[in-house]
Formats: sequence, C-alpha cells, structure tokens
Amino acid sequence: MDSALLAVAHKIAAVIVLALDAGNKLLIIGNGGSAADAQHIAAEIVGRYKKDRPGYAALALTTDTSALTAISNDYGFEWVFARQVEGLAQEGDVLLALSTSGRSPSILKALRAARELGLKTIGFTGTPGEAMMAPLCDHILTVPSNDTPIIQQVHLAFAHGICDELEQTMIRVDANEQQRSLPDAARRLSRP
Repeated sequence: MDSALLAVAHKIAAVIVLALDAGNKLLIIGNGGSAADAQHIAAEIVGRYKKDRPGYAALALTTDTSALTAISNDYGFEWVFARQVEGLAQEGDVLLALSTSGRSPSILKALRAARELGLKTIGFTGTPGEAMMAPLCDHILTVPSNDTPIIQQVHLAFAHGICDELEQTMIRVDANEQQRSLPDAARRLSRP
C-alpha cells in the first residue's frame, strides 16, 4: 500500500473521529456505484463494523427517494446533494464525497455548499478527479488509477480501514470516559 495514501486515510479517520466524538455527523454522497458505497459506509458507522459499540451519526444522502426526485425535478440533478447539505448539515459536520471521475456536477456543488457552511470536506476520487475535487476538499484520497472498478474497490478498502480505525478509537474513548466516571459513581454509592 502506498504510504502517502495511508497517511491521508489516517488524517481522514482522525477528522471523522473528532467530528463524531463532538456529536456531529458524517454525510456521505456519491452517484451510481459510489451511491451504494455511501450507503454501505453509513451503515458500518451507524450499525457496527466489527464490534458492538454505540452507533454514530452517519447519513448517506443517496437514500431518500422523495428528496432525490423532488430536488432533481425542481432544481436539476446537479443540486440533488447540495440542497440536502444545505438542509441537513451543521457547522462541525463532515461531508465525504465519493466520485471516481471527480467531475460530477452534483458532487462538486455539494462540496461547495459544504464549504460555505463550514463543514470539513473529504473527497475520494481517482486520478481523473483530483484536479477538480482537490480545491474543494480539506482532505482528498486519490486512487492512482483511471479504471472505475479499481477506483471503487480501493475506495471501499480504505473506507473499511477508516471504519476500523474509527471503531477502535471510539471504543477506547468510551472506555476511558467510563473509567473516569467509575470513581465518581463509586463515591456517590458510598455516601450514606
């Protein structure tokens, strides 16, 4: 694995962990196969990846058919994610944009909307997409390939790695908080 890509993935995981630990949420977008990956990633974070632990706030903006069709019909498909970001996101949230080409108008508009709202922006793309997405992303993971299936496979492998790091980190944070609260609980129980 390329050490530069791994370093980017660790930074991305840290950004997501900080946001979720602060009570913020992760919004995830993508078209086609990347839409399916957005849903997969959100499910791993809300449900679980490998370990039982509390659920964290992650939302794929690819699943609400009423919002998707109404926004596309009323504003045009290029607004399908930007309008949802405008309506659902709050400062401190993170937007993860998945795009193998990096040229999708719906992805680029959503990234611009997220930047305007003060969100941290993360992009997953391939070589063709870096030039257009990088200026809109605080962190970008660029798979060095032009082959869409390869790019998507690598995106999912990195997403799983990020989910694993997130889960391990958040479990440690929760355990440390419980340990700190145990002495307080013990003192309360020992009072007459």
